[in-house]
Amino acid sequence: MKKKKVWAGLSLCLALIAAGCGNNSATNTNTGTGTNSGNAATGNAETKSYKIAISQYVEHPALDATREGILAALKDAGIVEGENLKVDFENAQADATNNLSIAQKIASDDNDLVLAIATPSAQAVVQSMKNDTPILFAAVTDPLDAKIVSDLEHPGGNVSGASDTNPEAITRLMDYIAANFPKVKRLGLVINEGEQNAVIMADQAKKALDKHGIELVKAAITNTSEVKQAAESLIGRADALYITLDNTVVSGVDTIIQTANDNKIPFFASDRDTVEKGAFATVGFKYYDHGYQVGQMAVEILKNGKKVGDLKVTMQEKLDLILNLKAAAAQGIEVTDAMKADVADQTNNIIQ
Repeated sequence: MKKKKVWAGLSLCLALIAAGCGNNSATNTNTGTGTNSGNAATGNAETKSYKIAISQYVEHPALDATREGILAALKDAGIVEGENLKVDFENAQADATNNLSIAQKIASDDNDLVLAIATPSAQAVVQSMKNDTPILFAAVTDPLDAKIVSDLEHPGGNVSGASDTNPEAITRLMDYIAANFPKVKRLGLVINEGEQNAVIMADQAKKALDKHGIELVKAAITNTSEVKQAAESLIGRADALYITLDNTVVSGVDTIIQTANDNKIPFFASDRDTVEKGAFATVGFKYYDHGYQVGQMAVEILKNGKKVGDLKVTMQEKLDLILNLKAAAAQGIEVTDAMKADVADQTNNIIQ
C-alpha cells in the first residue's frame, strides 16, 4: 500500500508539474505577442530619441539661465539630455559672422526642433531655415519689430516663442528712479546700437524718462571690450548708470559694476541676473523661468504633436521690483523702507 501511495503521489506531482509547464507555455504563447508588443510600444515611447539644436548669441547669466530653464522643462517631461535627447549647442560669442554660420549649419542639419536664444540668433536662424523644422525663440525683445513673426497671437508657419521683455517693466523702472533718486537728472546708458533689441528698449526708456525731465545719455560701443571705457566715459556726464537687455553690454557687465562701485554711482539693469551679480535694481523676473516657459512649448511640440505656428508668442506678465542691498551699499545708496515698499515679493526679490 505504501508503495502504491508513494507512486500515486509521485504521479500526481509529475502531473501538476506538467500542467504547470503547460500553463506557463500557454501564457507565453497566448499573451507573448501582446505583452511584447505592449513593452515594445512602451519601450518605443520611453526610448524615443530627439535631436534639437540651440543657437545662443553669447554666454552671459541671463541667456545661460534661459537655456538651463529650457532643458529643465524638457527633463521634467522625460526628455533628458544624454539619455533620449541629443543637443547641438552653438554659441556665437556675440560675433555676427559666427552667428550667421551657426544658423546656416543648423539649417542644413536634421533636427526635431531648433531653439534660438536672443534676437540676433533668432533672426539668423529664421532667415536661414529653408525647411519646416519647428523653431522656438527665447530672450527676444520685440519679435514683431525684429521680423521673426508677423502675428503674436497666431504666428503660423514654423516659428513661435517667448519675448523676454514687457514695456511696462522699463516704464516702472524709470518711474522708480525718478521717484526715489531725485538727484538723478541724467541717466547714462552703455549701448551697442547694432543690437535692435537694445535700441528698442533704449527708446522706451527715453520716453519714460522724458516725462520726468530726465535725460538719457548714451555711450555707444561695438563690442564687449569697449564696455569698460564706455562706462567710465559716463562718469561726470551722468548721475546713474543703466543697461538694457543688450547682449554685448551684458557680457561685459562686470566692468560696469566695478565702475559704479568705484565711483559710488547707482547702477540699474534690465534683468534679474545682472542685479544678482551687482547692479542695484531692476523690474523683471527670473530668466530661468522664462526659459522653462519656452521649454514647456518645446514639450508641446516634441511630445504632444502641437504645431509650432499654433502656439501664441508669450510675454512675461508677472513683474516685480528686484533690489540688491549689497550693491546698494557698494554704490553709496541708502535704501529706505519706502524704497523697499515697492517690492511685492520681499522674501525673494530683496537680495541681501
